Amino acid sequence: MSHKHAHLMRSIFQDPLSANIHWREVESLLHHLGAEVDPSHGARFKITLNKVEVFLHHPHNSSTCSKTDIKQLREFLAHAGVTLSSYEAAHA
Repeated sequence: MSHKHAHLMRSIFQDPLSANIHWREVESLLHHLGAEVDPSHGARFKITLNKVEVFLHHPHNSSTCSKTDIKQLREFLAHAGVTLSSYEAAHA
C-alpha cells in the first residue's frame, strides 16, 4: 500500500473535512483506485469508478481542493464502494 495514498484516504474520510488536499494528489489516488479520469468542459473532469460516474471540478485559483470538493469526492467514493476501511483491508 502506498503510504501517500493511505494518508490521503484518511484525510478524505476524516471529520472535520480537510481543506489542505491538492487536486494532483486526488487525481493520483483516483488512478490508483482504477478510476477513469477524463477531461470534460473547462475545469470539469468526468470520473468513472466501479460503474459510478461523477463530474468533479479542478480548483480554479489554487491547486487545493475546497471542503465542498472533498465532501463530493467522499460521497462519490462511498457510492463507488470505496471506504477507508475497505481500502485499508484491500491494501494491507
